[in-house]
Amino acid sequence: MSNDLAERPILIIDDDPKLLAFVGRRLRQEQFMVETALNGRDGLDSASARPPSLVLLDLSMPVMNGIETLTSLRQWYDGPIIILSATEEEHQKVEALDLGADDYLTKPFGLEELVARVRSALRRVHRVAQSQVNNDPIINAGHLSIDLGHRTVTRDDAEVSLTRTEYELLRCLASNTDKVMTHRELLREVWGPEYGEETEYLRTFIKQLRRKLEPDPSRPIHLLTQPGRGYRFAL
Repeated sequence: MSNDLAERPILIIDDDPKLLAFVGRRLRQEQFMVETALNGRDGLDSASARPPSLVLLDLSMPVMNGIETLTSLRQWYDGPIIILSATEEEHQKVEALDLGADDYLTKPFGLEELVARVRSALRRVHRVAQSQVNNDPIINAGHLSIDLGHRTVTRDDAEVSLTRTEYELLRCLASNTDKVMTHRELLREVWGPEYGEETEYLRTFIKQLRRKLEPDPSRPIHLLTQPGRGYRFAL
């Protein structure tokens, strides 16, 4: 982990004091700094006063719920956000991912799984920070240009703003042009080796990328679905 991340706390926003206590205790055992908030408004205040390395965010809270908090955070915070929620309904997971969450854990969850997902998210941030600027190619695909060295994407010569996760998914596909990347390959490459079954993540982020990059998102020409297998990037 980079020094910058090591010096910033993990922020847990949840209205359950017992959850804050046992999750916070477990993360501190892993040498993470931890800050907590019992509602979304206090969480936003804490995040703005001391930007966290990662946010664990409950969806059902008083004062300001998790969706409102997530939307406000994503206006300025680009670090990883992992949703914690008691619901198993896929549409809520998709909504949270679509609004900028990076991952989703359903309560009750195992603490070791939580720690693994936290570490995986922070590794992704570290990998982005350590990427080299000098020798990576530029991929041109019609109206798109993907600069793998500078980690920038332009559409019709205008830079497109992508989240870290959106960019990592695009990078993985574009670096393997015309190769079908399976769901499992993409999940493990982008989210980490602990992943492999969370296909709703891919559906959501591919939809976001198509909306931002394709001339007609309903008829994609670059980000193509291979039914039952995965996705492929075409020039």
